[in-house]
Amino acid sequence: AYYEVGYACFWAGNKAEAVFYCNQAKEGYEKIHGPNSETGLKATLWLIRATEIGHGEKIKKLRALVERMAEALGEENVETLQALNTLGLELWQNGELGEARKVYERCLGGRVKVLGEYHKGTLETVNNLGIVYSELKDYEKALEYYERALKGNEKNLGKTHPDTLSTVNNIAIVYAMKGDLQNAAENFKKALDGNVAQLGKDHEDTKQSVGNL
Repeated sequence: AYYEVGYACFWAGNKAEAVFYCNQAKEGYEKIHGPNSETGLKATLWLIRATEIGHGEKIKKLRALVERMAEALGEENVETLQALNTLGLELWQNGELGEARKVYERCLGGRVKVLGEYHKGTLETVNNLGIVYSELKDYEKALEYYERALKGNEKNLGKTHPDTLSTVNNIAIVYAMKGDLQNAAENFKKALDGNVAQLGKDHEDTKQSVGNL
């Protein structure tokens, strides 16, 4: 129960309580199952995520944990892959785009194999790669990954789901950044039409879409 409470506290934004409960879970799991059990390592991951430390220190801890999990659980264990995705996120937030790309690509290879092309975890990493390539100004690769994410979101969620429309908007932004204003406008209009149909004219996402046009 400690782990579940810590996880809920993390997503509720209560990092201090998340640290407490995840640490309790980690210590309990390690006592019962040993230091390299899946449950203990999973609790350790969320303990690191919740702990308020600098990006550099967090990246160092995550790198060590990823390799420990890969050795203990296997490179393609779902929890190892979650830790990889978390490491990629932290590297991206720290501006280490080249390293983030490498980690996300490592994660994606495992997630496609283990979870499948259209699993939400796989699509999360696909979308993350679109973001990284966009910031690296490799717009063709960014579009490749965003289009891949769009295909999965449309399949899983439908064409007017907010996540799908967010991906359409990201595609439009990349086209605008590369100077292809016609395709940018077409995709901004597609996002706008979807937001109007799904959310209404007065929703903030709809207003943002109008502003993009």
